[in-house]
Amino acid sequence: QVQLVESGGGLVQAGGSLRLSCAASGSIFSINSMGWYRQAPGKQRELVATITSGGSTNYADSVKGRFTISRDNAKNTVYLQMNSLKPEDTAVYYCKAIIRVNTITTRHYWGQGTQVTVSS
Repeated sequence: QVQLVESGGGLVQAGGSLRLSCAASGSIFSINSMGWYRQAPGKQRELVATITSGGSTNYADSVKGRFTISRDNAKNTVYLQMNSLKPEDTAVYYCKAIIRVNTITTRHYWGQGTQVTVSS
């Protein structure tokens, strides 16, 4: 059993910053990619940023230059530093991890989501 536990969401004014964390625990052989997605009311879930085990990153155009994804492999944790937040960043943010649970099985896991609200 694997769990992803997110923290760090909240309410912030436009221009402010928040840092999200997501820790993976349980039966983990290794972790491949980790990432953050978000879903605003009435919209589809969209990719925000991903990071591979080697540290290669990918960002949505809408967050480039404002958000930074990082990970601590020793702690099985991924972070999302969000700066210069805008009201349009308001959404539920979900952590996702692609985890190898043994030598032959890889599964995708999602966190429960954390609300980020940016007021204008």
